[in-house]
Amino acid sequence: MDLAEKLEILADSAKYDVACTSSGVDRPGQHGKIGSCAAPGICHAFTPDGRCVSLLKVLYSNSCSYDCSYCVNRRSNDIRRATFIPRELAELTIGFYRRNYIEGLFLSSAVMGNPDLTMERMIEALRILREEYRFHGYIHAKAIPGADPLLVRRLGLLADRMSVNIELPSEVSLQRLAPDKKKAAVLAPMRQIADESRQSRREMQVYRGAKPFAPAGQSTQMIIGASPETDRHIIGLTEALYKKYSLKRVFYSAYLPVVEDSRLPALTTRPPLLREHRLYQADWLLRYYHFSASELLSEEEPNFNPYLDPKCCWALRNPACFPVEVNTASKEELLRVPGIGPKSAQRIIKARRMQHLGLAELKRIGVVLKRAQYFITCNGYLGAHGTRAEIANALLDPKAFGVGVQQLSLDDCMPKALPDAAPELHQLTAEGMDVLQAAALLRQEAVTCITRQM
Repeated sequence: MDLAEKLEILADSAKYDVACTSSGVDRPGQHGKIGSCAAPGICHAFTPDGRCVSLLKVLYSNSCSYDCSYCVNRRSNDIRRATFIPRELAELTIGFYRRNYIEGLFLSSAVMGNPDLTMERMIEALRILREEYRFHGYIHAKAIPGADPLLVRRLGLLADRMSVNIELPSEVSLQRLAPDKKKAAVLAPMRQIADESRQSRREMQVYRGAKPFAPAGQSTQMIIGASPETDRHIIGLTEALYKKYSLKRVFYSAYLPVVEDSRLPALTTRPPLLREHRLYQADWLLRYYHFSASELLSEEEPNFNPYLDPKCCWALRNPACFPVEVNTASKEELLRVPGIGPKSAQRIIKARRMQHLGLAELKRIGVVLKRAQYFITCNGYLGAHGTRAEIANALLDPKAFGVGVQQLSLDDCMPKALPDAAPELHQLTAEGMDVLQAAALLRQEAVTCITRQM
């Protein structure tokens, strides 16, 4: 098998791993070394100045000795297999960099035989890149659960960011769907990476020659929809991971049925894209809005409302916290208002030192008044009055009712529900209802339901 065939197979096998993100590292070029690293973005992200930067996302091997039921690369699945040798991967990466195709590398792998062997091969590829080719760009590497701690340390000294995929939200699901993996084997390298990163930062403050260990931190990924855990369970686990292991990011991957298995959803099941979107919104509330997981969901409501974002849901459940006076409220209180984000809250605090703010000033600052006006006062005056139905209609997320256009020919276009629209919309259209009529009906039912809860 030639190198082009290997690249085609292993790049395609890596597409299901979403846990790759912007670098988080600013490292300028150095004399005698190739490349640099900019914090704003990696892997087809857009930087603040409009640049699109990319990285080579590939598996070292897809020949796996594990039989995880949800994975396309599992041992029992009949697919084409390929494996790089370390120098092949290093030369491929540096060749792409010199042609200006990429700015970094995202490297993961299936488990070849055992975790230690896999990690040794990955480490050798990265060693060649760093030491022989003097590559100074961004590298994100996946640690293999169950590998020796010494190998995890060696990998962390070569990579900018590391990650260990937790994959499934509970130990029960892990035992049922991935019997070769153990919870302790997944959490142990997470804990080691967190400890080593903290120790490295302390040493770099004291010793000039201290080497950084995974300076961009670590991340993880959870598959959503392959197992029966609720949103409350997932968000609670996410909060615990952030607190205990100092993760930079938790990624959520809507389960895409790729293999037939009685323990998994049918191949005809749609990926839960809207649910994934709600989890990302809740994750943002945990990290930047100072919410806790217990505030967002409860035993009575264990899953997010598909028609409202989590912040609007919290606001409707807690009417006693509103209205908020924008000219005197603290930053924490402002962040609880639907339509006000961290940047808007900071701008409000800065602007009100010089003047009293009204709706016109809030609009210029960037506040989304369509939602915020029902939850704020300006100098004692309520931003807006509205019936319950009007407020519910203003808070609905248009994404849940998304309708696009499918072009059948040059002069024939047909409306179609977008992939991340509410599941009920797809169900109604599958039953034969016109998509625009279904979206209007579903929106009216959502407004009625939310109005009753207010």
